[in-house]
Amino acid sequence: MPAPSADELKRQAAAVALEAVAPGMRLGLGTGSTAAHFVDLLGAKVKAGLDVLCVPTSERTRAQAAALGVPLATLDEAPELDLTVDGADEFDAKMRLIKGGGGALLREKIVAAASKRFIVITDESKRVETLGAFPLPVEIDPFGAKATRLHVERVARDLGLAGTVGPRLKPDGHVFVTDGGHLILDCAFGAISDPDALADRLSAIPGVVEHGLFIGLATAVVVAGRDGVSTLGRLGPA
Repeated sequence: MPAPSADELKRQAAAVALEAVAPGMRLGLGTGSTAAHFVDLLGAKVKAGLDVLCVPTSERTRAQAAALGVPLATLDEAPELDLTVDGADEFDAKMRLIKGGGGALLREKIVAAASKRFIVITDESKRVETLGAFPLPVEIDPFGAKATRLHVERVARDLGLAGTVGPRLKPDGHVFVTDGGHLILDCAFGAISDPDALADRLSAIPGVVEHGLFIGLATAVVVAGRDGVSTLGRLGPA
């Protein structure tokens, strides 16, 4: 039997996360290729009669969910959520994450922080011993972008990190701009020996709106692999 494709693994993880959804829940919907599978599966449940209200983390996710008939609200309309389901670019054994590859890290983090539970759905390729193989996204204000970039580089050097820090570009070569009108620096630091310290230092930089280190937010990570689906943390309520 051929090994499952990456897409099949993502869908398997999404299906397990869907089991944590109950009628009447207020849900946060993540952004990215893995989260899109969850939205697809959720849409089928909604069509079959599931009653939920959902807050999307990006305009892309909003459009997908709306097309499937999923009831939507803003976070101001539903400021306290029962559960958010989203993907990740990397995760470690402590359920620390790097997110932001899809360009929605600020809204993703705001929504995750507003949720009682945050389930991350991934495939086994996203598991790492040390975060940093995936370039860390840092969302910044366009004003003073070069000064902010230099500050990020100084903080990295102080923590023994090196590597290129540059603005994210779209395929057409133009600078990528987030839904909130910000820029993203992709920081190829390599192995980040102390993610907690880096998160604290980045958060203190004027001009940094948010960074892609999600620490202390995930309550579970669902991992689909060749040998089946495994879970770190807890899927259900405490």
